[in-house]
Amino acid sequence: MNGNSLPTAPPVRPVKPGDVAREHLDHPDTLRAFRAVKAWILVYLGIGVIALVVTVLLRNDSAEVNANVWSRSAGVVVSAGLLYGFAVLASRGRRWAYRRLRIVSIVVPIAIAAIVISPGFPLWMRLEQVVCGLVVIGLAVAINGRHLRSLFTAAAPQN
Repeated sequence: MNGNSLPTAPPVRPVKPGDVAREHLDHPDTLRAFRAVKAWILVYLGIGVIALVVTVLLRNDSAEVNANVWSRSAGVVVSAGLLYGFAVLASRGRRWAYRRLRIVSIVVPIAIAAIVISPGFPLWMRLEQVVCGLVVIGLAVAINGRHLRSLFTAAAPQN
């Protein structure tokens, strides 16, 4: 910047094919929908963190904590982090991130149902997984709502 010029605004990220335009992302219904999506994911993360703490506290009790419990409790925390990252990117208009949220929100409850009925998990972990499944179903309802679906469908690239 020389002495006679005014500061310039940072460059605006161009809308890529398939991304949602900024003016649609700033709509109150869009902001509200993504707040709900992020809230569901944060609840899921919180449950995962609690389960991981319980796993650590019960680590010396082989009836309550085994390799399945360790991997599942850590997996919930990691997957919640990834989901939150996808939610942030989707809220910025990234269509691919929105699609991943939709897919995961449908697949995860099915996987959780398999965990709940399979042997190898103690009762407390099965109950925790039921709660996680209900939370992810809430996420599925939020992410697959009419407003977000229409927003991202309208952003689909045209061939």
